Amino acid sequence: MNAHPAAEPLLIINGRVLDPASGRDETADVAIEGGTVRAIGPNLDRSPAARVLNAEGCLITPGLIDPHVHLREPGQTHKEDIASGTAAAVSGGFTTVCCMPNTAPAIDTPEMVAMVAARAREVAACRVFVVACGTQGRKGERPAEIGLCATAGAVGISDDGDVIASAAMMRAVLAETARAELAFMQHAQEPTLTVGAAMHAGSVSGALGLGGWPREAEELIVERDIRLNRAIGCRYHVQHISSGGTVEIIRRARSEGQPVSGEASPHHLHLTHDTCNGYNTLAKMNPPLRERTDVDTLRAGVADGTITVLATDHAPHTAEEKSAAFADAPFGIIGLETAFPLYAEALVHTGAIGWPRLIELMTVEPAKLCNLIARGLGTLSVGGPADVTVIDPDLAWRFTEAECAGKSTNSPFLGRSLRGRAITTVVGGVVRTERERAFART
Repeated sequence: MNAHPAAEPLLIINGRVLDPASGRDETADVAIEGGTVRAIGPNLDRSPAARVLNAEGCLITPGLIDPHVHLREPGQTHKEDIASGTAAAVSGGFTTVCCMPNTAPAIDTPEMVAMVAARAREVAACRVFVVACGTQGRKGERPAEIGLCATAGAVGISDDGDVIASAAMMRAVLAETARAELAFMQHAQEPTLTVGAAMHAGSVSGALGLGGWPREAEELIVERDIRLNRAIGCRYHVQHISSGGTVEIIRRARSEGQPVSGEASPHHLHLTHDTCNGYNTLAKMNPPLRERTDVDTLRAGVADGTITVLATDHAPHTAEEKSAAFADAPFGIIGLETAFPLYAEALVHTGAIGWPRLIELMTVEPAKLCNLIARGLGTLSVGGPADVTVIDPDLAWRFTEAECAGKSTNSPFLGRSLRGRAITTVVGGVVRTERERAFART
């Protein structure tokens, strides 16, 4: 993480401190000094602070964590890089992101893990941890150096962007990942069912004349992997769930005590395949946007605890790339800057969950997934890292290209009015984001 600018003693006062890891939920102050949390409580002494920020009416939470982000470095920096991607992260309130290994070249060796981590320490605006490949070059043919990558600092294993199609190879990778005491994060896509597919297989794909991507392509891989993993016991995590059927599969596995978890992304909690009408490439996702029943089942899965992590799958692409014909345009959407208000709209404002559970899904749960608890991340604790997000849950704003801190603007949510925003983001005691309206409440 970039060491500049320097930290200064800071006091955040009068906010609702929500720390799900400890169960704290109270109006209090948070004192920050020397990059750590010095004290938490009501009416703290203001004299040591160089700055006092009034968070009345706001949530003071542990720094938000996104375990599924594409920073595109190395090799694809025309779309995004570590500096620009982490600028988008802190703008959205995230103090930690975990970057995926589908770069060019892929992050499949301990040397690549170390290189990306070193680059992040030089230029990143927030903490960056590396997820390494499960197979060499993400080709699904030979296992990567999983144990050595873990020793080099990898916090998870994934061939994200591709599935490990071979069951035998998947079994071997699960076993190696279990020995490394990491979670395997699966991009669930049965390849023979998605040849030529551009969007969800349904009425809209038929009307547009586009190749359809059935739910079974996701569900079959998850079913296969859970069965393979029964004798192995690797922590198994399903990325960017799109199908309601996948939620049911995970629910059943968890009820049987299997170490299975899953994540939901903002777009799959809001949008349906209808958003692709007019050949709208901004709505072209992998996995694709599906139907209203899938959206409703995903929200219910969050509400009942089946889905335990929220993750953006932040996937930047240039405007030129997204301007191609629908069948040729790349899959993906940016998500870091709009994640919080979209999660709040889908889950809190609908009554599915409350604020404490939302913060839990964005802090301590991803910290558990990526072995970050031992580093003091995902929680607000005295003596722990001063990674803090201050959120105005009622701040109304409109998402436009001007609000994008990253290099790309590929989002179907452009122009949307949103409610709730991170107004101050503190990483290691350094204020990385502070909006003009911060603490100026009317």
